[in-house]
Amino acid sequence: MSRVRGAAPAVVLVVGVLVGCAAIPTSGPVTEGDGVVREQEGVVVLAQGPQADADPAAIVEGFLLASDAEVTGDFEVTRQFLAADERTEWDPGASTVVASRTKVEQTGEAQVTVSVDVSARLDADGRYAEAPADARETLRYELVQDARGHWRIAHAPDGVVVTARRFEQQFRATSLYFLSPDEKMLVPEVRWFRDRNVPTAVVRALLAGPSPWLRDAVTTAVPAGAELKPEAVTLEQGGVAELTLEPAQAVQDADRGLLLAQLEASLRALGITTVHVQAGATGAPLEGRAADLVTPDPGELELLVDGRTLALVDGVAAPVDGVGAVAGAAPRAIARSADGSVRVALADASTLVALPVGAAAQRTLLTGAGLAAPSVDRFGWVWTARVSAPGRLDTVRLDGTTTEVAAEWLLGRTVRAVRVSRDASRVAIVSDGPDGTTLDVAGVVRDDDGAPVAIGPALRVGAPLTPTGPVVWVDDVTLAVLADGDAGAAPYLVTVAGRSTSLPAVADAVALAADRGERTLYVVTAEGELLRHQGGTWVAVPGVTGDLDVTGVAFPG
Repeated sequence: MSRVRGAAPAVVLVVGVLVGCAAIPTSGPVTEGDGVVREQEGVVVLAQGPQADADPAAIVEGFLLASDAEVTGDFEVTRQFLAADERTEWDPGASTVVASRTKVEQTGEAQVTVSVDVSARLDADGRYAEAPADARETLRYELVQDARGHWRIAHAPDGVVVTARRFEQQFRATSLYFLSPDEKMLVPEVRWFRDRNVPTAVVRALLAGPSPWLRDAVTTAVPAGAELKPEAVTLEQGGVAELTLEPAQAVQDADRGLLLAQLEASLRALGITTVHVQAGATGAPLEGRAADLVTPDPGELELLVDGRTLALVDGVAAPVDGVGAVAGAAPRAIARSADGSVRVALADASTLVALPVGAAAQRTLLTGAGLAAPSVDRFGWVWTARVSAPGRLDTVRLDGTTTEVAAEWLLGRTVRAVRVSRDASRVAIVSDGPDGTTLDVAGVVRDDDGAPVAIGPALRVGAPLTPTGPVVWVDDVTLAVLADGDAGAAPYLVTVAGRSTSLPAVADAVALAADRGERTLYVVTAEGELLRHQGGTWVAVPGVTGDLDVTGVAFPG
């Protein structure tokens, strides 16, 4: 027996229904309306329990609709679809599947199969993973009849399935902030939480520590074993959050400034401006203020034109003082440190050079077939990769010191693009392998002197995309990457542990640059045009496009 049905829409109740009818006035002055139709406020989606005499497919369909409606609730109505034993066994918090389409099919007398087109998955700790374009999942439900002959679900897979719209409405993305190993910068990790007691969920997650992919690349001022007791954050007027951490002695011994910096940064996006932390139920509040950590200043855009480095200031491109022209067959792909002390470029496809600065002459730092565009981290290390040496990244300093940075997941893969984050604790990598071309982010493991020694496990991002070229950090949690689109290569914005968003296609795009948000996102074309993202489209940069042949573009990093 096989019966198929699509998931029905959830029932919507508008709170604040009209009581009686309003009479049309027959006297008084004539007034003019503003012509704006305003949406009714207070729309609430209510779950409906099982209907009498519903067949197995209808029971499972109702279960899915109810769990979707109660995703931020206690699932009281949803559990009515379950058999008595399963009501306590089923764990809705185990995972969340974001579905673009579901198909419910009765595949046996007491079995129902649900086919799900998956957009994304969320685990129990709020880690979001975008799914590949063709991702599907099959869920099987076993049913029994109770003493009254009503069908109920005896086994349901843990977790919930929600529509993309419900996910947008009922889940909230926020960043947990950890510390770079030198304790000078905050390093964010995006998590998603049900829109219910979000501050409490954020603090609990921060106490639990970073995800495995980031764990070896960061540190934290949260003492080992710290717990939130009582298990809730109290919110007061004026954006004040109050919380108590145990064990008291460990909290008192922690670096209070760094601990408060992590807590305040993690809660700031929720409208919380001040955090009061008490060490133990009878302990005193932690005194002091959050530590002042480094926030990189915005940088100037620099261009490579005919081997010369130009700075774009107030719309005017002018030579950078003290920086000589790159000598090579095809100069391109400049990169620099924030203070300008490290300046590099590709003199040709196989030669990485340090630019001639002041009295110093141009020097070759690395050679190899098919070098990736370089990236400079805040410790002065230059990152690249060689097509001739798959499975690793190459890093080099201006003094010629080199290291090879490897990871097990890079074996058998050829790196096409690499970009280190401003905090130097994460690296974005485009690589080719048996599963195609992918975009991954990994934590950077360093020694005590800041030298990179390894990268951690890969976090796959932008899973629906097929990257084709360069990648840059647009902000602390967002990447821009060129990927295949319907009209050729197009720039995409990719949130690390979030969604991908397409931008308008750019014909023959070959390079990207960004500094602080979409307003600082630039594209270079194969024809040497420089375009800036503005108002949802790409516009030519006056005084550059048509006048100069741009072969490289970069902000610090």
